[in-house]
Amino acid sequence: MRSQAIQIHQHGGPEVLTLTEVDVGEPGPGQIRIRHHAIGLNFIDVYQRTGLYPQTLPVQLGMEAAGVVEAVGEGVTHLQAGDRAAYASNPPGSYCERRVMPATCVCKLPDAISFETGA
Repeated sequence: MRSQAIQIHQHGGPEVLTLTEVDVGEPGPGQIRIRHHAIGLNFIDVYQRTGLYPQTLPVQLGMEAAGVVEAVGEGVTHLQAGDRAAYASNPPGSYCERRVMPATCVCKLPDAISFETGA
């Protein structure tokens, strides 16, 4: 499966943000795949982009997002496909349409909270 993502290949200003396509696989044990409906913009993203908090390049920025769980890996019991969910934690990478990440970093998002607020 492919996903659009925003990555950086060098540190700098906003001009280093690059739209690209990345492969998104199936979640492994303890992981989920989430399709984002909203992402957060955090000042730490700026620090990472400029190199103040250096990351191994290339890197996909973004620490928080909300969306719908598409698939869960073995051992994940608190989430299931179709759940609304949100996260605000490492590993970075929320600047994308969908991603695989550790399920322990993700929680259910109540229906009363919008995706935008959850992100």
